[in-house]
Amino acid sequence: MPRNEGTIDRALRVILGLVLIALVFVGPQTAWGWVGIVPLATGLLGYCPLYSLIGVNTCGLKS
Repeated sequence: MPRNEGTIDRALRVILGLVLIALVFVGPQTAWGWVGIVPLATGLLGYCPLYSLIGVNTCGLKS
């Protein structure tokens, strides 16, 4: 899987994922917080399947 996310994009995804997962333990405590696994995983991997489908690349590096 080639990288298609830039550094800022990845950092924002990890932060958003952690915030959403934290909602499971603090706050409304609904299962919707587990949706945070998706941005967390894509942020850690540096690859977003949706970006590949629509042809977006925020990485800046040729892969």
